[in-house]
Amino acid sequence: MYAEERQQEILREARAAGRVNVVSLAEQFGVTTETIRRDLTVLERASVLRRVHGGAIPVERLGFEPPLAARDEVMTAEKERIAKAALAELPQDGAVIIDAGTTTGRFVQAIPADRELTVIVNSPPLAAALAARTNVTAFMLGGRVRGRTLATVEDWALQQLSQLHVDVAFMAANGCSVAKGLTTPDPAEAAIKRAMIRCAQRSVLLADHTKFSDNYLTRFASLSEIDMIITDTRLDLQLAADVAAAGPEVVRV
Repeated sequence: MYAEERQQEILREARAAGRVNVVSLAEQFGVTTETIRRDLTVLERASVLRRVHGGAIPVERLGFEPPLAARDEVMTAEKERIAKAALAELPQDGAVIIDAGTTTGRFVQAIPADRELTVIVNSPPLAAALAARTNVTAFMLGGRVRGRTLATVEDWALQQLSQLHVDVAFMAANGCSVAKGLTTPDPAEAAIKRAMIRCAQRSVLLADHTKFSDNYLTRFASLSEIDMIITDTRLDLQLAADVAAAGPEVVRV
């Protein structure tokens, strides 16, 4: 097993159990405790785990939301595949909304140069990337910019969304489950996501498999409100089937 694979499994177990133990992990993976401690250091630097005596806990237990830059450094290969697969849902022309997020950021970079599109975003970095595209008319929703996610939120953005209708909303989420639907830690950001889905004819969630192991503070959509979920092949097949049974088409890439 490669170090990255072991680290992702450690993260999955920490989120499922609420805590992991260094000695137990070393025995489970057949490596030294020093190797596990290095793995935990890597995951802590990525802001997804916090070291505690004898092990680590997931940051979600602390009510902590990793910053955008830290989240952008994990699951990079999976995010790239998901972004490229999502291009199949992009209209040849028309209007779309692209939610703030690391996978959606990769999706913006992958948009072909031949698409004549109107693109609405709630993220200054995504707006800047789109502004350089001569074939794209880019609009950015106004409002307060959250430092943690660089997403615009609150009344200004909500008022603009209430007047819009788009073909597709490409959404991001912190958590996704059959029981709780799509969730995110911040209520203000959840309100924007909810409004994005309401103004779209179709909604497509871009989420790697790690998003299916947690629920966060605020629900912004049920699974039945989402038309499609594009994820990676590491999502458990039974879980994918359970999610699909709740409404959306699930595409594993």
